[in-house]
Amino acid sequence: MSDTSSSQGAQPAGSGESAGAQPSIRVLAQYAKDLSFENPQAPASLQQQSQSPKINIDVNVTARGLSETDFEVTLKLQAQAGEGDSALFHVELDYAGIFRLQNMPKEHIHPFLLIEAPRMLFPFARQIVAEATRNGGFPPLMIDPVDFAALYRRNLAEAQNSSAATN
Repeated sequence: MSDTSSSQGAQPAGSGESAGAQPSIRVLAQYAKDLSFENPQAPASLQQQSQSPKINIDVNVTARGLSETDFEVTLKLQAQAGEGDSALFHVELDYAGIFRLQNMPKEHIHPFLLIEAPRMLFPFARQIVAEATRNGGFPPLMIDPVDFAALYRRNLAEAQNSSAATN
């Protein structure tokens, strides 16, 4: 999808039925909302380790409306090397973008915000995490690409299961 229209008189995001109006997606801003790096065992953690530490990575995506056409999408990355009191490092990043969606059918907005938008943000967030771990004295942590479509389907299924369980 590309930015094909930036006219002032464009229809709101949910009115995709206007005659001949093409969907328009613009990234208005990208920014780090929160970044934390902890190296609790320094300087001992910077010494040669006998084996590679176990690395746990969590990924989450949230979205919220700012206006009828503007949405903030936040990609949350957490990574920890080691476990519990023996953790070598812990890094957390909330990386966000503001997206303007115009002339997009309502049924496409939710999947776009939780699949395509984080896919656009991910390379930038990945680089920030890599630089934070490198600047903390460790090799850069290069997070593998994330399948946001699978994450979306899993979260949707969990939400449906939890709502079915409460009914």
